[in-house]
Amino acid sequence: MPTGPPPHATDRLDDDDYPAYTMGRAAEMIGATPAFLRAIGEARLITPLRSEGGHRRYSRYQLRIAARARELVDGGTPIEAACRIVILEDQLEEALRLNAELRRPATESGRAAGT
Repeated sequence: MPTGPPPHATDRLDDDDYPAYTMGRAAEMIGATPAFLRAIGEARLITPLRSEGGHRRYSRYQLRIAARARELVDGGTPIEAACRIVILEDQLEEALRLNAELRRPATESGRAAGT
């Protein structure tokens, strides 16, 4: 009989959005306190999912966002402003990614027409 996790369980480990980390572990990983995570949650920077028992669970993506906010707060930026900056940075990154995607087909079709 094979041992180990079912195949779909290992897929979750690679999923950036899978809420795998408890509040305590998440805070430890980004060098913050659980109170900091609660504060950025209240500021709606991130919204952790809840386990069946009601405990907050964080994804790797959320931890990257939280770590960026922590950097700004550690540098003296008020938490509300840090959250807004991180949101705007994230929106800009997404817009640049989409823009690059939209330009790619036009560039590729232009090359095909010129050949």
